[in-house]
Amino acid sequence: MTTIDKIAWIHLENGKLLCARSKGKSIYYIPGGKREPGESDEQTLVREIEEELSVRIKPVTITHYGTFEAQADGKAEGVRVKISCFTGQYEGTINPASEIEELAWLGYGDIDRVSEASRLIFERLRADGLLN
Repeated sequence: MTTIDKIAWIHLENGKLLCARSKGKSIYYIPGGKREPGESDEQTLVREIEEELSVRIKPVTITHYGTFEAQADGKAEGVRVKISCFTGQYEGTINPASEIEELAWLGYGDIDRVSEASRLIFERLRADGLLN
């Protein structure tokens, strides 16, 4: 079995989660991405969020929220994605960059608009009382 290792940023405001949609895709995902060789979770998070959202995560504020695993969207059966999720404060103004076509603040009612792995994260956020 193949597992894709990803890092994601959990950023909530008013009970909604910041999600992104890549160019040419229809589903949303939680911003982040794959690590480069030798990168730590924190280094990957800072780099990916700066690339995708044009803001810088403050490394000293990074906290692990949870790790989630599911079938990878658009991949062959048995290809899994493991997403390690982190919270953290940022500096700058959030703007879509790189391959991001659209940003959206999604609530629990939008769960059908996100990837399978993101649905697990939505469920946990809802159970923790963080997602409306």
